[in-house]
Amino acid sequence: MTPTTVQYQVMWNRLVSVVEEQAQALVRTAFSTSVREAGDLSAGVYDLQGRMLAQAVTGTPGHVNAMAESVGHFMRRIGVETMAEGDVYITNDPWEGTGHLHDITVVTPSFRGGALVGFFACTAHIVDIGGRGFGADANSVYEEGLYIPIMRFADRGAVDETLVRIIRGNVREPDQLVGDIYALATCNGIGHRRLVDMMDEFGLETLDGIAAFILDNSRRATVERIAALPNGSADGAMTIDGYSAPVTLKVRLDIADDHILADFAGTSGLDRKGINVPLVYTKAYACYALKCAIAPEIPNNAASLEPFRVVAEENSIVHALHPAPVALRHVIGHMIPDTVYAALDTLLPATVPAEGAGSLCNFQVSLRPRTDAPAPADAVRSEVLTFNSGGSGARPALDGMNATAFPSGVMTMPVEATENVGPILITRKELRPDSGGAGAHRGGLGQYMQVAAREGHEFDISAMFDRVDHPARGRQGGRPGAPTTIAQDDGTPMRGKGRQFVPHGRTVMLAFPGGAGYGEPGARDPALVRRDLAGGYITPEAAKREYGLDDAEIARVLDAVETGEEIE
Repeated sequence: MTPTTVQYQVMWNRLVSVVEEQAQALVRTAFSTSVREAGDLSAGVYDLQGRMLAQAVTGTPGHVNAMAESVGHFMRRIGVETMAEGDVYITNDPWEGTGHLHDITVVTPSFRGGALVGFFACTAHIVDIGGRGFGADANSVYEEGLYIPIMRFADRGAVDETLVRIIRGNVREPDQLVGDIYALATCNGIGHRRLVDMMDEFGLETLDGIAAFILDNSRRATVERIAALPNGSADGAMTIDGYSAPVTLKVRLDIADDHILADFAGTSGLDRKGINVPLVYTKAYACYALKCAIAPEIPNNAASLEPFRVVAEENSIVHALHPAPVALRHVIGHMIPDTVYAALDTLLPATVPAEGAGSLCNFQVSLRPRTDAPAPADAVRSEVLTFNSGGSGARPALDGMNATAFPSGVMTMPVEATENVGPILITRKELRPDSGGAGAHRGGLGQYMQVAAREGHEFDISAMFDRVDHPARGRQGGRPGAPTTIAQDDGTPMRGKGRQFVPHGRTVMLAFPGGAGYGEPGARDPALVRRDLAGGYITPEAAKREYGLDDAEIARVLDAVETGEEIE
């Protein structure tokens, strides 16, 4: 008997729950702090045609939207006719996975009663993949680490121990990496078991019916949203730091009746260093930006993504071809939504936010015993990766979010978790006053951070920052956010990108960027200005300079803070 619409909706909700449990299993079992603490992962279920039916709520759009295409590559490379129960497949191919070698994608075929019914896939960022390490300094993808083509990790339940030995012999953190691969495979297995339970409960022999229901309804709902928009075209552009020279991102949006085309013609060409972006990652974030603005509540799947189409010139920085270095593809890729919104703001006023920090404020620290003097016996080598965020841009009706990762959605790692995995010290981590751009709605604040090594260690830091020379721009009269700064505590300047040596006893002083403001600062509600001053989000100088508070009013607010009085 064909299920009813209500039953299909229940099944759809169940599938979302299944992949969310899949993702949470990965969070609980992963070895890497980037997965356990920051949620840098994705999980999804696919039909027999390799189309994503549901994605986990936990995860990043760069992973999940890129992974939406990857299962098709696995089907083609492995051969569906050769697949068997107990198989597990793996890759970190940047062009057939999710954009760089540091992401491991694992795909597992799901069998029920001996018949293939679908696939589960998941991705996680791993701390080390060998090579130069996580950073922008490589000149080609061959230098960036170990490449694992699409292949079997397990064949009918038997793990390929030769592959495991090759992986262990080429990375700095072998136990951590191999543990993460097993966690990826295990979470797919949990998804498979829950799917079989669901099919048994509803008496489904295949996923064909629920797949058609999900995909037909998702595409129709998305197209309806697009059709309700005025047809038109607009251009957007932004300039960001790049590696050794600024990068210009350009996009032209064309809104038609049943789709939106984002064409990145005119964008800068390939960089010599590893900030280039495979097209799959560009698509992921361009589609995410459009979907957030136009159809945010429609569940993410192959059909709801299809009406958002993305093209770019080959060997531009947003359509890098092999063997371009791509390790830091996120630094450029996370700027794509703001570029898209620069165009969309022309077509749909008062809809999209001002520019924010954009890319994550990541850095990797390679610690080792000091070499300028005898090191203590307990000094160790360690690789520590930490994710941090600047501020997001102010929205048409709300302030930006402080120290919040948009568009990636990756969480900031707790200091305690970071210090637990290596001899690293985080001596300061706090919000950065005045870093959010002034406006009728204020940009989100960035943060200060100070990083050192424990006694007896020195380190290299691989910086992955932007917004040093090109801070976030405001909209409708909003002011720019504060730029990124980086230096050692003795005043030695440091670069925003690249691997740099930090001697024993030195501290790296970081200030992460703020989001830009929206609307003229003079239009901000005075009560909100007083609230920001009382909370330390803005200084007295900024309250006077940007918002016009006089000395007497500033003194009244500060006195109220001292006495604990309520501020009106």
